Amino acid sequence: MRRPALGLVLALALPALLVALWWLASAGSTDVYWPPLRTILTTFPDVWTADRLRADVTPSLLRLLAGYALAVVLGIALGTVIGSYRWVRAVCEPVLEFLRAVPPPVLVPVIMLFAGIGDTMKVLVIASGCVWPVLLNTVEGVRAVDPVLGETARGYGITGAARLRHVVLPSASPQILTGARQALSVGVILMVISEMFAASNGLGFTVVQFQRQFAIPGMWTGILLLGLLGFLLSLVFQLVERRMLGWYHGLRASSRRSP
Repeated sequence: MRRPALGLVLALALPALLVALWWLASAGSTDVYWPPLRTILTTFPDVWTADRLRADVTPSLLRLLAGYALAVVLGIALGTVIGSYRWVRAVCEPVLEFLRAVPPPVLVPVIMLFAGIGDTMKVLVIASGCVWPVLLNTVEGVRAVDPVLGETARGYGITGAARLRHVVLPSASPQILTGARQALSVGVILMVISEMFAASNGLGFTVVQFQRQFAIPGMWTGILLLGLLGFLLSLVFQLVERRMLGWYHGLRASSRRSP
């Protein structure tokens, strides 16, 4: 019990310190653009009512989940193929390096030309940025599969889909989930950016509207809400990761204990 409690205290110590410093630094502020933290916190429940949460936060989360899921599926599928065959990797690598170097926000106007300004555009923008961490980590994870393990599976007649399911993907799963975790933070950023273009709802749209209306405390509440949303999504992802990689963490723990 002591170790989890100590971990919780250490995890909360820095955020509590930063909030305290923000509170003290902004306590006497008269700057319109830098309101006191007390003002922001008292404004928060007035701004983010249940109706506004349904109207703005729910659509944002649905777009994020749709784009993220699309990116994960495409990234794992393409990464597995590219990582499994050397000639495919040789053909695709120059194109992948070129596309990876293009910042996803730059693609927003291009995607708008083909997908319009609705939810499809926003989902594609999110997917276009989230796919790269998943894809590249999957490629490296598949390439790093133990050759001895692969030969053993082949010797037992485990080939094709069975080899992919029982050997390749489990071995590559730690790196795949690392890429998926990186993609989640990218997805939150692109969710906000996509909603700043020709949108009528969403967190990004609302924050920009507050800024244009000089409702600065309301704008800061949107920023705080985005931070809390990212934190909660990270916690959920950690729970999923621990469940999926329980065997991996157990193996690492046992290797540390062994002499």
